[in-house]
Amino acid sequence: MGRFVVVVLDSFGVGAMDDVALVRPQDVGANTCKHIMQKVSELRLPTLCQLGLMNALGEEIGENHFSSTAVYGVAELMHIGADSFYGHQEIMGTLPQEPLLQPFRDVKEEVAAALTRAGYRVSLVGVGEQTQLVAVNDSAVVGDNLETDLGQVYNVSGCLDAMSYEEIVQIGRVVRSVVKVSRVIAFGGEGVSFEQLMEAKSSKADGLYTGIDTPKSGLYEQGYRVTHLGYGVDPSVQVPTLLGLKGIEVSFIGKVGDIVDNREGRAFPGVETEALFEECLNEVQRIGHGFICLNIQETDLAGHAENAERYADRLQVSDRYLGKLLMMLHGDDLLIVTADHGNDPTIGHSHHTRERVPILIYKEGVQGIKLGCLPTLSDIGASVADYFRVERPENGHSFLTKLLN
Repeated sequence: MGRFVVVVLDSFGVGAMDDVALVRPQDVGANTCKHIMQKVSELRLPTLCQLGLMNALGEEIGENHFSSTAVYGVAELMHIGADSFYGHQEIMGTLPQEPLLQPFRDVKEEVAAALTRAGYRVSLVGVGEQTQLVAVNDSAVVGDNLETDLGQVYNVSGCLDAMSYEEIVQIGRVVRSVVKVSRVIAFGGEGVSFEQLMEAKSSKADGLYTGIDTPKSGLYEQGYRVTHLGYGVDPSVQVPTLLGLKGIEVSFIGKVGDIVDNREGRAFPGVETEALFEECLNEVQRIGHGFICLNIQETDLAGHAENAERYADRLQVSDRYLGKLLMMLHGDDLLIVTADHGNDPTIGHSHHTRERVPILIYKEGVQGIKLGCLPTLSDIGASVADYFRVERPENGHSFLTKLLN
C-alpha cells in the first residue's frame, strides 16, 4: 500500500535532444534548466538538487551541486516535436504516432461534409476573399489553432450561451475522426456571441493558416471549458483507466486533468503554482493508496513569455513545496519529478524546445541509483502500472525493479 506521485514541472528540460538539428533546428543549443540558472545566478533549488537535478543536467551551476544520494536519470521524448499534450499522453503510456502537419484549409471540405452527415448545419466562412473556416449551427467555428506551432492543431471554438459544452466536444470528435493533425481542441466560453467569435477571425503565414484569435474572442474570460482530442490516443490502454478499472484512486491536479482522460478518477483544475501544490499535499494526506499526478504550468507560461526571472521564481516555489512533499512520503510511497519537454526562455523564440527531461526519484531508504537515459516518457507510466500491479499500458517498460533490488 502506498502513494505514487508524479510532479511534472511543465517544460523544464535539461538539454536539446540529438535530433534537433534535423527536426527542429530552431532548438539547437536549447537547455532550459542550464540557461535559466545562468541567467538568474542567484537561483537556488536545494530540494531539486537533493533529488539529483544537477546530476541529470550533467554539471553544477553556481550553488546548485550534484547529489551523491540521488536516484535519477533522463528521458528522451518519443513523440514528434515538443508538445505538452503528447508529452503527458506519453507519460501515461501511449505509443506516439506521427501526425500530419496540415493547414485546416486543406481539409475544410472533408470536415464540413462529415459534420453535415452528422446532422449539423454547416457553412464555410473566411477571412478576406477566402473561405477558410467551418461554421457550425451559427454557434461554433472550426479552424487552425494560431497559438501553437502552425499546422499541428485545429480548434473547435464554441459559444456556450448558444450551444452546450457536450455538443462542442461532440463536434470536436467528428472533426477528430476525419483529420490526422496531432490535436483537435474543443472548447467554449460564456458571454461571447457568434458575431463576436467571427470578429476574432485571423490569419498567419500570408493566409495559409486561419482561425479564431482565442484571446481576442473573449472565450477564455468566463466559463471556459476545454477538451483535447489527440491523434492515436486510446485512453483504454493508459494508466488512469487501467488503475481506475481496478478501483485504485487517481487524482490529477492542474493542466494534466484537462489533457489526459481520467473518467474513473478525480481532477482539480487550476494554474497558480502555490494553490496546485497545496491541493497535491491535501491529496497525499487524503489518499492512502493511489496515483497522484500534478502539472505545474506556470513554468511553461514563463517560458512562452521568454521570462527567465519569472521561470526561476516558479521553480523556487516548486522547490519549497517539493521539500514539504518529501516530508509526507514514507515506506512504499514513491515520487517522480519530471517534465514533458523544454521551453528555453533564452533561445530566441517563444515556443517549446525539444529537450530531454529529468527523471528524479524519491523513495525512503533508496539512494545512489543511476537510471541512465530512458528511451521514452512512457517508462514512467509503465512503472506506475507495475507499482500497482495492473496491466501495463500500451507503451514503455518499468524501471521499478532497479529501485527495489
